Amino acid sequence: MNKTAIVTGASSGFGLLATIELAKNGFLVLATMRNLQNKDTIKELCKQEKVLSRISFLQLDVTDHKSIENFASHLIQLPSVDILINNAGFALGGFCEETSILEYQEQFHTNFFGLISVTQAVLPHMRKQQSGKIINISSISGKIGFPGLSPYVASKHALEGWSECLRLEVKPFGIDVAIIEPGSFQTNIWTKGKKIAKKSTLVSSPYTSYMKAIEKELESGKSNYGNPKEVVQLMVNLCSKKELTKLRYPIGKGVKSSLFLKNIIPWTIWERIFHKRLNV
Repeated sequence: MNKTAIVTGASSGFGLLATIELAKNGFLVLATMRNLQNKDTIKELCKQEKVLSRISFLQLDVTDHKSIENFASHLIQLPSVDILINNAGFALGGFCEETSILEYQEQFHTNFFGLISVTQAVLPHMRKQQSGKIINISSISGKIGFPGLSPYVASKHALEGWSECLRLEVKPFGIDVAIIEPGSFQTNIWTKGKKIAKKSTLVSSPYTSYMKAIEKELESGKSNYGNPKEVVQLMVNLCSKKELTKLRYPIGKGVKSSLFLKNIIPWTIWERIFHKRLNV
């Protein structure tokens, strides 16, 4: 019997590519997205790849309680619940002083609390089966803080800690949990999926020059952004494995070396490197 994989945020980026690639590899895929109006464009892509018959679509807003309830009731109709890829999310930039609590809450509602809600809906089915894999899409931002990105960074740090707890809790039930930690890739998380805290967009902001330096750094690095297919292939590989022996899977140019350096060099030097690179 074909295994069933659930992908959140399947309308674009990693989610869309993973949906198609998983279907190519024989999985039955439930592609969930907040706006089903994107479904027709996605269906056309699936037809071109000859995988449409293995993909079904479901509206899911991970921040909406009723939408989560509808998702949970839909799970009963699936032949099995084998894989959950928690991919839905967006990036909110902004400086700590200027980002409102409401803006922080908006970021956490999607990237953290929404992910928890989806996972809680899936877990009873996996426990009953005594099997399953939950793959949470984090970021290098879940291990390294970056100036001007505190809402996004904080949400990913929270995800990392929660995922550690989850793995320890559900491993005895035959359920594996893994975290994928991408660096910078050519997806729309930093374009269509990016927002900036309102106060940080004002010309009068004391952080304006700092923000410009950060944006200049991000722009200059775009040519080195990785191909998202690398991350998607990692997802497929993990979904196909019998057991996930590791919790974390960092991926992307310079990601492993950055994580290694942060763990071994003193904070004062790490801080100096950041400020020198941004010329602030």
